[in-house]
Amino acid sequence: METNAKINVAIIEDQQELREMLGQLLEGSDGFVCAAKFENAEEALKILPSLKPDVVLVDIHLPGQSGIAAVKILKEKCEDAKFLMCTSLEDTDNIFNALKAGADGYISKTLLPVKILEAITDVYKGGAPMSSQIARKVVAFFQTEAPKKINAELEKLSNREQEILQYLSKGYRYKEISGFLFISIETVRKHIHNIYEKLQVSSRTDALNKVADY
Repeated sequence: METNAKINVAIIEDQQELREMLGQLLEGSDGFVCAAKFENAEEALKILPSLKPDVVLVDIHLPGQSGIAAVKILKEKCEDAKFLMCTSLEDTDNIFNALKAGADGYISKTLLPVKILEAITDVYKGGAPMSSQIARKVVAFFQTEAPKKINAELEKLSNREQEILQYLSKGYRYKEISGFLFISIETVRKHIHNIYEKLQVSSRTDALNKVADY
């Protein structure tokens, strides 16, 4: 990533007031540019691939095709783009369906503007941001809603690997996990490699999906 590069962001949001607010936020903030704004998925599917955005903010509840369905299609057409769900729908099914479709992060519309910009930067740099209330729902799912399913897969992992997987589910980056556990980043990478190998997956999202769907 170039030092002075601006993050090229597209917005798919049907609420005009919010869509305009997000666009103004991006245009008025250093390091960001609003590439395009769409009020529905159908329009975005036609135009977005040619714009080659870095990050796409997507609402789930759109008129016509849903944001989740749109992400699944756009993920193939915009291979280099990161998709960040920005929505008021925080139920567990929507969270996991969005992640399965290829979303790279999931944040609430109620976040402060500065936190939205931080999430965009984080996902652009390879992170998987989740706002705190959404992260709590993910953790609650892991702890209470499907313990038998989760435990069957988690039994394949060591205690340390399970601990790291929990941090991954909250959207923490390698450096942050390293600090929490007082281990080197290289050790974190090694544990994550082992997690992926044991679960037979190749990414953070796939690992969380595998545990949830077992």
